[in-house]
Amino acid sequence: MKIQIAGPGCQRCQTTERNVFNACAELDLAADISHVYDVKEFAKLGVKITPAVIIDGKIVISGKVPTIEELKKLLLEMK
Repeated sequence: MKIQIAGPGCQRCQTTERNVFNACAELDLAADISHVYDVKEFAKLGVKITPAVIIDGKIVISGKVPTIEELKKLLLEMK
């Protein structure tokens, strides 16, 4: 599973990234997690509002900081 966090590196984006790592750890899920900081790059991914979470090329969250519980639910659905 490939998970990308898109955002310029603001506090909300950092919190989103930390929550993604924690959700994966709690589920014992091995994932390729990366953060896309470049505005042009996340525009190519279709992201209009940050922070955004992209799982396997699909934007699943955009414009809000997801909780660990929200992320765990999404990850289990997409597994």
